[in-house]
Amino acid sequence: MIIDSPESMVALGAKIGSKLSAGDVLLLRGELGAGKTALTRGIGAALGIDGITSPTFVISKIYPGTIPLVHVDAYRLIGQEFAAFDDLDLETRIPLSITVIEWGSGFIERLVDSFIEIDIDFTGSPNQRSVEIKGLEL
Repeated sequence: MIIDSPESMVALGAKIGSKLSAGDVLLLRGELGAGKTALTRGIGAALGIDGITSPTFVISKIYPGTIPLVHVDAYRLIGQEFAAFDDLDLETRIPLSITVIEWGSGFIERLVDSFIEIDIDFTGSPNQRSVEIKGLEL
């Protein structure tokens, strides 16, 4: 699908968030600035959570909500040993939370056998993004 604005990306996230339940894990893939955090803001909004920001520098943030949201940005862990990712102790939070992992390819497979994959790509138009979702029907 084509998303034509940051606001539309947040709205898509809210639609996705309304379909999620505790234990769901999402892998977000896309270049820097593609809209991964905007999508996560929408997911959070569906859970009654405001104030979601990129966890790039802290790597992981936990937001309390109707279902807690764990937001991970593994960008700074790329190329490091798995121990740095394992230290986040996500496996204890997954059953009770919705977990969104940006830049998590290669890491997420260590946590769960199945997950929702969302690819966000630039289309060439300044605000447009192409979004492909695998593992969740909207």
